[in-house]
Amino acid sequence: MTDTPSRKPKPTLTRIGNRELSPATLMMGAGYDPALSEGSLKPPMFLTSTFAFENAAAGKHHFEGITGKRPGGAEGLVYSRFNGPNQQILEERLAIWDGAEEALCFSSGMTAICVLMLALCDAGDVIVHSGPLYAASEGFVAKHMSRFGVSYVDFPAGADRAELDGVLAKAKAQAERSGGKVAMIYLESPANPTNALVDVEAVRDARDAALSADCPIAIDNTFLGPLWSKPIDHGADLVVYSLTKYVGGHSDLVAGSVSGAKKWITPVRMLRNTMGGIADPNTAWMLLRSLETVELRMSRAGENAAKVCDYLKGHPKVEGLGYLGFVQDPRQKDIFERHCTGAGSTFSLFIKGGEAECFRFLDALTIAKLAVSLGGTETLASHPASMTHLSVPDARKQALGITDNLVRISIGIEDADDLIADFAQALDAV
Repeated sequence: MTDTPSRKPKPTLTRIGNRELSPATLMMGAGYDPALSEGSLKPPMFLTSTFAFENAAAGKHHFEGITGKRPGGAEGLVYSRFNGPNQQILEERLAIWDGAEEALCFSSGMTAICVLMLALCDAGDVIVHSGPLYAASEGFVAKHMSRFGVSYVDFPAGADRAELDGVLAKAKAQAERSGGKVAMIYLESPANPTNALVDVEAVRDARDAALSADCPIAIDNTFLGPLWSKPIDHGADLVVYSLTKYVGGHSDLVAGSVSGAKKWITPVRMLRNTMGGIADPNTAWMLLRSLETVELRMSRAGENAAKVCDYLKGHPKVEGLGYLGFVQDPRQKDIFERHCTGAGSTFSLFIKGGEAECFRFLDALTIAKLAVSLGGTETLASHPASMTHLSVPDARKQALGITDNLVRISIGIEDADDLIADFAQALDAV
């Protein structure tokens, strides 16, 4: 059997002598060989539904891998529901950022989360998750996974080791009663929209003591990744992203990803092969473009956020800030110092008053846009209690700190002093 050359790009150079190249450098060429695309400096966009086999035996070989009849998975390009050149290059570069063996791209962050949970959970199983989660994530666990016989136990983001031990004991007992297992510990840190941090190392230690490494720890790293937090280094097994946010970074695409060890990624890949949900070639191509500047964009946005928050913290109409750079709680500060290399650029602004005062502030903004989402080049502001988290029951919102006076801000890469001027005049309208 003769291999098609396009399925054998040259290996990515990751070192020069003793120097290991940084992800920022590798984003310019990892996984791509110009010689296989007419010398094109950048990867072309491969708009095709299917790929020609070199011979019939090769077709059989490829499908044996995709269907699981042969270990090793796909070896080459078959059909665009399974893989494609743009997606494969993207996945290699995403894995580099997270220090993961493999990565998978999806049509949205929620597609990534849903396929992940469906792939790793069986009827009778229990999911343990931190709170708060993004409302759609929490809703999928509570409303949809329950339809397949999967239940859950949740815990507050800042839980310490003793609390985690108790939660896992409760989850084990619940799984025994339902004839299943604790299938997954699912975290979101920082939590949306409160910025509450989860101690991933404590979760890992509690998992190791109560269960085993066969129960994966997955974490939504959208708020800080891939620049300011590396969860795999702290004990997570799987890292989830809404690539729509910082990785895409221009508010012009929707996508998601999961990265981690091959043992966990393989069943997720198999379900994605069946269900679909892979990012399309155009989106993957745009993400390749975005990954080249993700470090620059996130660095600038982080610097801007520090300046804006420094102004906001002393404003008489501001009740408080959920900004990681100003963490006061000793437990949260300890987690931040161990897990994070930056404070990010998305934070909660608590305005004195309630919904009416927040709405006046939001309606008065001129540079910042009133829109959900985050991590784009532009500054965005929204009101979670009445927008992204409206579906969360009022009692749970209150317990999680998602109050009526909370505005979520995502700082962009504009001039910081211009943003301060905009927030100043908007607060004057409150």
